[in-house]
Amino acid sequence: MTEVEFHVNVPDRLQYACRLLRKASRKGFRVAVTGSPATLNELDRHLWRFEAEEFLPHVRVASAGVESSGQRRSPVWLVDEASLGVELAVLVNLGDQLASGFEGYRRLIEVVSDDDTERDAGRQRWKQYLARGYAPRKHEVAS
Repeated sequence: MTEVEFHVNVPDRLQYACRLLRKASRKGFRVAVTGSPATLNELDRHLWRFEAEEFLPHVRVASAGVESSGQRRSPVWLVDEASLGVELAVLVNLGDQLASGFEGYRRLIEVVSDDDTERDAGRQRWKQYLARGYAPRKHEVAS
């Protein structure tokens, strides 16, 4: 069963996601990130300028199939649909809804900002996981 984890009260979701992806990559994990296309495009831009001296390889996957073997080996995939990256171990959800197909991953990380609207959406997702028999864990992010 997928381990579900909520990282809550995040002041800046995209900056936090960049740090989270860097940490996962350094530990050898391959990660898919899902969310709205606009959010993923903005994350793509953040990843390009996140570290001045260290590039975090990533690929944008908007439809089925990754083009090249180099892209396929990328440690970070930005996917419009969670099902596009199920060969990876970890899924990070930056969306406001449950990520369809999250069950195919070993671990799911929900990133929830300190914004009231996002926090309410996060609470709804928490309840949906509970209803499906998952036992989410909460990680309070210190600002």
